[in-house]
Amino acid sequence: MFLKRFSLLFISVILMGISSCNEDKKVIKQTEVHFTKEGELNIIKASDSKAITLDIEIADTDFDIQTGLMYRDSMENNQGMLFVFKDEDERFFYMKNTKIPLDLIYIDANKTIVSFQKNAKPFDESSLPSNAPAKYVLEINAGLVDFWGIAVGDIIKY
Repeated sequence: MFLKRFSLLFISVILMGISSCNEDKKVIKQTEVHFTKEGELNIIKASDSKAITLDIEIADTDFDIQTGLMYRDSMENNQGMLFVFKDEDERFFYMKNTKIPLDLIYIDANKTIVSFQKNAKPFDESSLPSNAPAKYVLEINAGLVDFWGIAVGDIIKY
């Protein structure tokens, strides 16, 4: 009789343990990363010397460069992210985990715009090369390069 009761008690404890494991499912929710102004950047147009001013976040650490604008739901048109590299080299970007379409502006060590990748699609992992050596990359909302008339040869100051 004792063995029968002990067996029932043991089975009950095991079943309660299993059912409580199913109830303890944890949901991990990605929190949105918000813009933090770290400086201002001016794009000076070579054609007419007019300046476009942006608030920028600076990505200059390995973590910031690898993360970039990933996990963001939006960005204002007067904002951008400036990637600063230690050297000037051909750059390759992609849009993994990036929710917003972007224009990428590639800039050489003299702070002159050398090329663009326009209208990069969210979540697309295709390579977006600079096609020229670049020390800086500026990411802004898609369509702004054309809207503002930014061209190769324009310069930045920050």
